Amino acid sequence: MPVPKMHEDEIDISAELVARLVAGQFPEWADQPVRPVAGSGTVNALFRLGPELVVRLCRVPGAAGEEAEEHRWLRRLAPYLPVAVPAPVAVGQPAEGYPFTWSVLRWLPGANPVPGQLAAADDLTADLAGFVRALRSVALPGGPAAYRGGPLADLDVHTRNAIAELRGTVDTDAATAAWDDALRALPWAGPPAWVHADLMPGNLLTVNGRLSAVIDFATVGVGDPACDLIVAWNLLPAGARGTFRAAVDADDATWRRARGRALSIALVALPYYQDRAPGYAAEARHTIDEVIADFDTLG
Repeated sequence: MPVPKMHEDEIDISAELVARLVAGQFPEWADQPVRPVAGSGTVNALFRLGPELVVRLCRVPGAAGEEAEEHRWLRRLAPYLPVAVPAPVAVGQPAEGYPFTWSVLRWLPGANPVPGQLAAADDLTADLAGFVRALRSVALPGGPAAYRGGPLADLDVHTRNAIAELRGTVDTDAATAAWDDALRALPWAGPPAWVHADLMPGNLLTVNGRLSAVIDFATVGVGDPACDLIVAWNLLPAGARGTFRAAVDADDATWRRARGRALSIALVALPYYQDRAPGYAAEARHTIDEVIADFDTLG
């Protein structure tokens, strides 16, 4: 049975398809059971392959074919990071009607943290700050431009269109004020920093409340370090934000850009996912509410 679709141009992917792909290209794993992973991402579908592996397949054409580049940087970045990251094992080729390359990686145990339900918020705050600092300090040359590492102004049209679409659904006046404030912040003037660029709850794994792994490095690259501070609003409670900000040494302009980035991502996601993926829509609404409350309180 195919995994549920979230996009109009999404590829049909099922456990049966994955089993055929694996058997045809990696016969050493052909006897391993295949089962879908609940909560797979918006761009990639995940399937457990036996007890130790996971297969990742792109859902949509626009993000396909980047496994080799992602794996190359994962292998180089992993030694510098304080938590586990995906360990690439193999890249599969198009076959069985599936048109893209696909990945086999080591399975990483853990659970996605849930906003408002963190078992150890202070510890997780420290862990996230440690990951952000470690990645930001990496000095590997030649990194690609991060997916979300550019100027906020590049997002203005899409963000304002989303605000208009959400009128009557969220406090659009407050959202506009917070967005305008972010655009007024000074742009990043330092050298491009390494960033994950998609630190959403679904890309974080925890064990006993502590950060155990960060996954999905498809957006990794160099750019404005503000884009990795979005966890302050999409995940962390308000009381932990000051600690997180101090731990990552974010100045006022960087913090305002980060808040704007978190807001923009959520505003664009909410109308897209509210009928397609209620869980992602709920996360987006949570982030919007947190940003507005934070802006109203602190300015």
